[in-house]
Amino acid sequence: MHSGKTVEINNTDAEGRLVLGDCVSHASKNLDNIDLIIDMATLTGAQLVATGKKHAGILANTEEAEKRAYDAGMRSGDLVYPLLYAPELLKHEFASKVADMKNSVKDRGNAQTSCAGHFIESHIDSSFEGGWVHVDMAGPSTNGERATGYGVGLVLAMVNAPELS
Repeated sequence: MHSGKTVEINNTDAEGRLVLGDCVSHASKNLDNIDLIIDMATLTGAQLVATGKKHAGILANTEEAEKRAYDAGMRSGDLVYPLLYAPELLKHEFASKVADMKNSVKDRGNAQTSCAGHFIESHIDSSFEGGWVHVDMAGPSTNGERATGYGVGLVLAMVNAPELS
């Protein structure tokens, strides 16, 4: 991985978190003057169980980043709801005998959506002092067979983009 960590692939369907892990690693090491990293994906089907079809699940490393995402969701209509943030309680789920970590959890009944986000978070460079928000938008990304466009308004509101008239 870009972060230098090794990963045992125990689930080939959990490939998106590998890409996102590289992305947050690159951003946290190489981009100057950023105070927030946002990653967003239709990462887990478990998100629908955790927060439903109308709200994306968010995982944030600070209360400020979580509030920023929540408030942006309220302003934009792209609703979010916080997931369990407990890396110290969930880290063991990724234990591997042959690498620094596995790419998927051992126990799918143990906060699977939060675990997927923590996997991504574990690749943020330790020198990065800003906020991080993971958005799992599996539920609100579709309505029937159509895409909703979910996330565009959320990100624009999170970065305080000017409104178009």
